[in-house]
Amino acid sequence: MPYDTLYELPAAVKENLPKHAQEIYKEAFNSAWDEYADPEKRRDDASREETAHRVAWAAVKHSYQKIDGKWAKK
Repeated sequence: MPYDTLYELPAAVKENLPKHAQEIYKEAFNSAWDEYADPEKRRDDASREETAHRVAWAAVKHSYQKIDGKWAKK
């Protein structure tokens, strides 16, 4: 289920990430949702949604890091 707005993101994302990181998450999730529609492209029998969330978190971690419990831009 792709996200149209930041408001639709999971609570863990909205409550912890800065707005820019939320935007990265949303775009990466939506892209991965499309890219991994075929189950053969996914690892470990993961669902399409689980795979998209993993990709989205990886995208956020590329630009942000957690310091003292808060996410900050690298």
